[in-house]
Amino acid sequence: MAVRIAFYGKGGIGKSTIAANISAALALSGKKVLHIGCDPKADSSRNLTHKKIPTVLDMLGALEGQPERDDLVYPGAFGVFCIEAGGPKAGAGCAGLGISAMSGELDRLGILKEDWDVIIYDVLGDVVCGGFAVPMRKHFADLIFVVTSAEYMSLYAANNIMKGIARYSKDEPMFGGIILNKCRVAEDFEIVSEFTLRSGAQITGVVNDDILIRNSDYLRKTVFETAPASECAGDFKDLADKILNAKGTAAMPLDDEELEEMCAGHILKAVQVNAK
Repeated sequence: MAVRIAFYGKGGIGKSTIAANISAALALSGKKVLHIGCDPKADSSRNLTHKKIPTVLDMLGALEGQPERDDLVYPGAFGVFCIEAGGPKAGAGCAGLGISAMSGELDRLGILKEDWDVIIYDVLGDVVCGGFAVPMRKHFADLIFVVTSAEYMSLYAANNIMKGIARYSKDEPMFGGIILNKCRVAEDFEIVSEFTLRSGAQITGVVNDDILIRNSDYLRKTVFETAPASECAGDFKDLADKILNAKGTAAMPLDDEELEEMCAGHILKAVQVNAK
């Protein structure tokens, strides 16, 4: 039975880059991987397919009949197979529509029941919209990892996502942990470490701010194609292994005031240190 993993995080935090590199790392280790993008921009798989692929909503709108499997599933680098949910154009409808439509098509075609070793979901933003909560609400995912940086709004979104995980987990803990992305200085790690300490979470992995990752994004590739022997490629392999071996825990988000106080405390501490 496939291990089903979802990545959530604030828009622009880099979860699609992380998801694509994790999918590539798992495929390189011999796993049969299905990578599913759940964002109206339909760009989660671009580093694997090297182009934007037709989305489920595209196919539902373009075909007279119902889509077939090969209309929705596209091969990518290292043998990863990719699906993009898609969504309406900006300002033209609910952004979660693509996920809801895709859910029905995947069920109809039995794609999720194929012999995958790992299914990766890359989900937009937070869980305010019911469409984006589908992977956790319908328990499509066994484990949910939250990608964040040390910036306040990113931590706020991470905390909000944890509220959604707590709401839908019931008796099956789904929270896999925190992935700290774009780590630049030691203080970034200290801030996110305090957040995880207060919320009872764990840092599953740290992805440093590396120009190789950014340049690979520009080229629409993972680091395993542009710099396979690099340190960051090795870090993604290690992170993929940790993700596969993670155990679900209960999400215990902070209240908004405590999060504000925690972040403000780090600023005051830094001012005191610099004043000495």
